[in-house]
Amino acid sequence: MVETKNGPTVDKLFTKRTVLISGGLGDIGRATALEFARLGAAIAIGDMNPASQAEALLNELGQLGVATHYTQVDVREADAVQNWVLAVENSLGVADIIIANAAIVTARRIHEITPEQWSNEIRVNLDGAFFMTQSATARLLAHGLPGRVVFVGSWAAHAVHPHIPAYSVAKAGLRMLCQCMALELGPHQILVNEIAPGYVNAGLSAKLWEKEPARAEEARQRVPIRKLISAEAVAQQVVYLCHPDNEHMTGSTLLMDGGLSL
Repeated sequence: MVETKNGPTVDKLFTKRTVLISGGLGDIGRATALEFARLGAAIAIGDMNPASQAEALLNELGQLGVATHYTQVDVREADAVQNWVLAVENSLGVADIIIANAAIVTARRIHEITPEQWSNEIRVNLDGAFFMTQSATARLLAHGLPGRVVFVGSWAAHAVHPHIPAYSVAKAGLRMLCQCMALELGPHQILVNEIAPGYVNAGLSAKLWEKEPARAEEARQRVPIRKLISAEAVAQQVVYLCHPDNEHMTGSTLLMDGGLSL
């Protein structure tokens, strides 16, 4: 057991485990990395940003006493992703907890979005998740190891939202990818699930809502429980899906949208 800064004791549930997180410098990625690190896991982060922008997070993770690894990687490029996965294995060991989190969103109507914007969102949000999980789970299979995969999806995968068609389509594809992988990898004890948050007060949304509080309140009022989600709350549910006692959930979507999609 270990004492946390908030007082309660927690088990180091993920000691000797390595967590691989794409989009790790974003708000949700950062919160997820810290949550797993508090529970003893080694943390491998990949992101589009240069290593200099990862220093603060790596230092914070290091203060929690865990090993870390950072790679600047473009998840749209399958070879780059495979090289990242192998580099992490050489540094920290085989990643047995895989969090596909990298994503972008473009606010455009159907007839406004350009072919380049459409393609880029699909490539990052769907292709990137596939390349990452395909490469990482291949290493688990090669070593005969069990593992966990969590896709960071969205409530928008099944509840239509205006002005984000490419994002919604990519996230809907992500949900089917989750189910396909769960079916194939289940016999190897690799469990694959998805977390689907609603309105998260993080990233571009948080910046917009900070500048325009009225829009934040409008978003909050759309949610039946009248609450926006924090990045930390998403991270806690990602950890829940990877908990050692969670032995039977696979191919599932954990919807945490406060009733937004009802």
